[in-house]
Amino acid sequence: MSIGTFTIRALDPLKDAELLHRWVTDPKAAFWMMQDAKLQDVEREYMRIAAHEHHHAFLGMHDGEPAFLMESYDPRHVELVGLYEPEPGDVGMHFLVAPTDRPIHGFTKAVITAVMDELFADPRTRRVVVEPDVGNKAVHALNEAVGFVPVREIDKPEKRALLSFCTREDFLAARGVAV
Repeated sequence: MSIGTFTIRALDPLKDAELLHRWVTDPKAAFWMMQDAKLQDVEREYMRIAAHEHHHAFLGMHDGEPAFLMESYDPRHVELVGLYEPEPGDVGMHFLVAPTDRPIHGFTKAVITAVMDELFADPRTRRVVVEPDVGNKAVHALNEAVGFVPVREIDKPEKRALLSFCTREDFLAARGVAV
C-alpha cells in the first residue's frame, strides 16, 4: 500500500509561521522545545534560520498538503560545534511530523525516509548526523529503522542527546537496497 507522494520545499518563515506555530506548540512536539512559543517567537526563529548560512528549514508536503518540517545544518558550524569531530560530508538533520487527528500507519517512517532521500540526493552528503533527546525513544527507534547507529550520549546546552550517524550505505542497507 502506497502512503502517497512526498515533496519538500523551502520554508517561508513568515508565510508558514502560523502553521509551524500550531505544530511546534502541540503536546506531541514536546521534544522540539517550543511548547510555550508565541507566533512571533516562531517567526523570529525561522527568520534566523533563513538568514543563516549553515542552517536551512524546509516544509515537507504529503500529497500537496503540509505534513512535516525538516531542517538541515552543517554540524561544523551549528548545533554540534565542539561536541564531536565532524567528517567531510556530514549533514545534521531535524524533522517534525505535523500533529494529526487521522494517523496513517507507517507515516512517520515514510517521512524520515523522504527526509533521508532528500539529504542523500546531494552527492556531497556522506553521513547524516542527529542528536535527539536521550528520552525520545520513539525517534531513536525510527532513526535505527532507517540506518542510524547510536554513538554516544552528549551534553548540549538544552538537553542530553544521543549522537547518532547514518552513512549512505547504512541508509540503503536499511531500505534493503544492495550497496
